[in-house]
Amino acid sequence: MEPSISIRNLSLDFGSLRVLKDLDLNVGQGEFLVLLGSSGCGKSTLLNCIAGLLEISEGQIFIGGRNVTWEEPSQRGIGMVFQSYALYPQMTVAGNLSFGLKNAGLPKAEIAARVDRAAKILQIEPLLDRKPAALSGGQRQRAAIGRALVRDADVFLFDEPLSNLDAKLRADLRVEIKQLHSKLKNTMIYVTHDQIEAMTLADRIAIMRGGSILQLDTPEEIYLRPNCRYVANFIGSPSMNFFDGRIEGGDHLRFVSGSLNLPLAGYAFADPQGARPGPATLGIRPEHIVSGAEAEAAAISLTAEVDLIEPLGSDTFARVTLDGSNLWIRLDGQARTRPGDRLVIGFAPERAHLFDLDTELRL
Repeated sequence: MEPSISIRNLSLDFGSLRVLKDLDLNVGQGEFLVLLGSSGCGKSTLLNCIAGLLEISEGQIFIGGRNVTWEEPSQRGIGMVFQSYALYPQMTVAGNLSFGLKNAGLPKAEIAARVDRAAKILQIEPLLDRKPAALSGGQRQRAAIGRALVRDADVFLFDEPLSNLDAKLRADLRVEIKQLHSKLKNTMIYVTHDQIEAMTLADRIAIMRGGSILQLDTPEEIYLRPNCRYVANFIGSPSMNFFDGRIEGGDHLRFVSGSLNLPLAGYAFADPQGARPGPATLGIRPEHIVSGAEAEAAAISLTAEVDLIEPLGSDTFARVTLDGSNLWIRLDGQARTRPGDRLVIGFAPERAHLFDLDTELRL
């Protein structure tokens, strides 16, 4: 099947600075792809290239099998939702939704039908006669999504649409966007720096850094098998704990770092041949560290002192000190652990992640 969007060898220069570097990306028909990364990684820049708002330096862009590299944004068959609502303040919601369609010369009946359909899908029918000043932030963003929806496009591009909203409203609208995709089955590309949005919305996530895509995979695979230390550290809250040390041994490999001496018999190496002894970094997520009786039965158990507690209700995160370094562990929300307590902690090698100390790639 022809991909909905195909990006081939795309590069973008701003003067002498190359901000996107030889990118290849295929987005399937009806797929929800999230571009995830920290500020300045190139995710919004890539989205603007797909939209035609930026002229690329090298490469080609195909949408629906058609080469749109040199076409204007209005000719690409896309709908776009920006971080800022960009609604016309003097117009009602209905006026904002219909403005682009009127400029395109569509018949009045067709315009009315499209506006009515978008309003029903987004549940903003009671708001159609209001102006943006009379709307809440969430209502304005729904109107902005509606303006893209009336274009009846096959591809929707979202550029951090929820970042201006409070946490509760972001969670509510995140669910609505997921339901919208489920109803429409359109191809959607969504830019965010919020890993929760990425993990909950995406069919696949492209994690970007420095104008390149480091890993492109399902949320589950990125969480369970990050292909480099940067991805491992970026996904998860609190972040993954890391230990710099060495892989030692021959037939029976172990990872050694201070008091940590972990047998690697249960670890699934990226290379079927395993790894050679040498410097490495071990990562373990806070939620994969056990304590108490579970820790005593684990492949490795250590005693650490609790330094800080963060109670969150359903969970409690504890920062502990081990060999002079801090690491986070997740405890039950009703745990009675206090700073100064000593905990027995442990984990299994199959829950760990090993990375080359120099290249930072997964071992």
